[in-house]
Amino acid sequence: MLKRFVKYYKPHRGLFCLTMAAAGVGAGLTVLIPAVTRGLLDEYIPNNDLAGIIQNLLWMLMLIVITTVMSYIRVKWGHILGVRMEFDMRAEFFGHIQKLSFNYFDNVKTGHLMSRIAGDLNQIAEVAHHAPEDLLISLVLIVGAFIAMFSFNAPLALIAVLPLPFLLAWGYFYGGSMRKGFRNVRKRIADINSRVENSVQGIREVKSYANEEEEIDKFEVVNISFRSAKEKMYGIMAIFFSVMSFLIESYFFVVIAGGVMLIHFGGSVTSGDLLAFILYVYFILNPIRRLVNFAEQFQQGAACFERFTEVMDIEPDIVDKKNAHTFEPVNGE
Repeated sequence: MLKRFVKYYKPHRGLFCLTMAAAGVGAGLTVLIPAVTRGLLDEYIPNNDLAGIIQNLLWMLMLIVITTVMSYIRVKWGHILGVRMEFDMRAEFFGHIQKLSFNYFDNVKTGHLMSRIAGDLNQIAEVAHHAPEDLLISLVLIVGAFIAMFSFNAPLALIAVLPLPFLLAWGYFYGGSMRKGFRNVRKRIADINSRVENSVQGIREVKSYANEEEEIDKFEVVNISFRSAKEKMYGIMAIFFSVMSFLIESYFFVVIAGGVMLIHFGGSVTSGDLLAFILYVYFILNPIRRLVNFAEQFQQGAACFERFTEVMDIEPDIVDKKNAHTFEPVNGE
């Protein structure tokens, strides 16, 4: 399925490369900021080197300005990339359903199709540009931060590594449950759309036979089903985000406690090292938070793309022959 999704990036390679380059450069420069801070605390401030302090502050300001520009490029053109991919997929989807046979439309509800062509594709577009950006930014920040931490102080860096596998493992293994829940919610939304669409289309018949109460009862069934699916989904989300929040907050505690112990017993960690490590932990947790918050959107997007491909995989009963002649306009003569 991933290979199938990636093909929609091909017509927009230039835009994709631009947003990814902006994301990578911005993340890479962000990693340098704690290193500059460490130099200020451990070298220039203790030596009262005013020229060095000003120079480092200017470097820090320049890094902040460049990362801001990269963020602007990434946000603007990343969203435009998603919109253009959504445009292509919607056009392909609509063209495909125009070719499907009567038998398909006899067995599908119009509301389900409307849900796919409107809501599902919009969700896929969000995933299309957020997924690669977030993965690249997270990779650069996490790897870059640990490279810097190990170069500054290996013992404290080893302590900082300990909580990371638990965070990643929890996010990976529990994500599947969220995906199933979101898939079920999308189906229930389609049922509601279909129920409303059928009722509105037949409103004259409903009123003619005074069947309003029956229609209300039918809608209540699908509405209750949607509510149940949503409540179950929120239960899964509550467990996922609560545990993830605990692990994230514990990360700061582990690094600060480890740094304080090393300073107290060994003296191998300077105050500049500890502050730099706290900043790096923040930079590590920021992409993890980004991935955790994005997990909800990604699981929704994956479920939506599955629903999209379900329709695209249906073949029409009647297919034109290869090189078939085009029917010329008829004037009735």
